[in-house]
This record gives sequence, C-alpha cells and structure tokens, in this order.
Amino acid sequence: MSAPDGSPVGAERSVGQLFASATAEMSALVHDEIALAKAQLRQDVKRGVIGGGAFTAAVAVLIFSLPMLSFALAYGIRTWSDWNLAICFLLSFAANVLVALVLTLIGVVFSKKAKKGQGPQKVAASMKETAGVLQNAKPHPRRPAPADDAVEAVARSTS
Repeated sequence: MSAPDGSPVGAERSVGQLFASATAEMSALVHDEIALAKAQLRQDVKRGVIGGGAFTAAVAVLIFSLPMLSFALAYGIRTWSDWNLAICFLLSFAANVLVALVLTLIGVVFSKKAKKGQGPQKVAASMKETAGVLQNAKPHPRRPAPADDAVEAVARSTS
C-alpha cells in the first residue's frame, strides 16, 4: 500500500514531498472552489432565463391571443347569457389580463430567486475562510537544536 504521492505508508516523507503534496492539494482545492462557483453561477443564470421566459410568455399571450380570445370569450358569454355584447367583450379582456398577471407574477418570483442567488458570494467567502486558515497555520514544532558542547559525533562512511 502507498500514500497518494507514491511513497510507502509509514515511511518518513521528505520536506520536498510534503511541499509537493501540499501544493497539489491546494491546487485541487482552488480548482474545486472554481468549479463550485461555476455551478452556482449556472444555476443563477438558469433561474434568470426561466424568469425572462415567463415575462416573454406573458407578453406573447397579450399580443397574440387577445384578439382571438376576446372574440371567442365575448361571443361565448353572449351565447350563455343575454348580456350586452360590450359587457361580454369587457369580461373577456379582464380574463386575458388576469392570465397575463399570473404569468408576470411567476416571472417576478423567478427573477427574485435569480437575484438572491448567493453562489459566487458563498464561494468567495469560502475562499477567504480557507486563506485565513492557511495564514494562521503554524509550522510543525521542531526539536530544539542541541547546545554546542553537546554535539554528537556522526560516523561517516569511508566507502
């Protein structure tokens, strides 16, 4: 079994290996944070597109269906009741405005959700928190250096 950097488990790793491992992990963290920001931004844009589509649908309903709906509804009301034709046309117009208002409210709700999207702000806060943790990181405590008179002799190889 081996560690992620290829060294055997339980073996002492050199400072270079530790630094390379830390650098790779920091790089992966930054890439993951960027990917998260992109995903959240995509979601916010999608909500905005849905809201814009609802507004467009509301306008399309008013423009394209008003004449046909108005005539059909007015003559239908006139057929079912003996009211004046002008009142029947007024009622059909009110029904079309009601449909447009419902579609507009749907558009407003989705637009507000898109504006409230805190995706990039959350990622920025997370990155600041990571930077704060790394700034406060202290190096591993080292053993105190031996005094000059207590220097141990090191046997050197002559081969």
